[in-house]
Amino acid sequence: MKIRLLFVLLLLVNVLQAQDFEGTVKWSMKMDITDPKMKAQMEEAERKMKDPATQAQMKQAMEKMNSPEMKKMMESNPQLKAQMETMMKNMQSGNMNSMIPTGMVMKTKNGSTVSMIEGGIMGGMETLHQKGKNESYVINRDSKTYSVVTHSAEATTTHDPAVTVTKTSETQKILNYTCTKSIVTVSENGHTITQTFWTTKDIKGLDFKNLADQKMGQGKQAMYYKDLDGMPLKMEMTMPQGTMTMEVIEIKKQTLPASDFEIPAGFTKTAMPGMGQ
Repeated sequence: MKIRLLFVLLLLVNVLQAQDFEGTVKWSMKMDITDPKMKAQMEEAERKMKDPATQAQMKQAMEKMNSPEMKKMMESNPQLKAQMETMMKNMQSGNMNSMIPTGMVMKTKNGSTVSMIEGGIMGGMETLHQKGKNESYVINRDSKTYSVVTHSAEATTTHDPAVTVTKTSETQKILNYTCTKSIVTVSENGHTITQTFWTTKDIKGLDFKNLADQKMGQGKQAMYYKDLDGMPLKMEMTMPQGTMTMEVIEIKKQTLPASDFEIPAGFTKTAMPGMGQ
């Protein structure tokens, strides 16, 4: 499952319009791999990670990271250091699921948003979107770095993907809010991704509408968000490999400090990792 698809879904959440709402929204995240080939690959990878010989090799690798030469190299690239330490820690657990995010916390204030992923190899990653800017910032506090993601309107392929938006009358109660189901299918390059959104208009100040202006996608894909009404409390992305589900588990109105929505002073700008095809 491509990191880019996961990252885009997270970024969609992060640029929600939140002009009147100030507070915190907590999401749970779950990835269910259904493709037999990928499941077999993950099971084999997990078996190898639990093998005593592999665990011994990883222990040696961790020890090498503490050598003077490696420390010097890591100090020159704090972002790589933080990523490698997180990856090695998750691999030592011998559980592939430990590398998958389990949740996310999103804060909003005056139209700006910041989210932090919980668990997995991307745990601790923050994404900041400041109101009025056509870009977002991915912040890594462990490495004291940040990367810029521009919301470009330029297409990166030679054609628009085929997009179908289907609104239904089906409803579901989530956190006692009435949510309506919409189904979006995106077909491109022989692949189809189905996204299901459960949205509510009962939370004042939280809306999906401005995603069309953020140019998160490309061509028609960038425009279908304007057809989704209200705040999504549950999102499901179905791909050939499996399904990713994000669901809101808590909404809390509270006063938040303005400093939460700024790039920390002294952080170094770096290229955005893991966004390749």
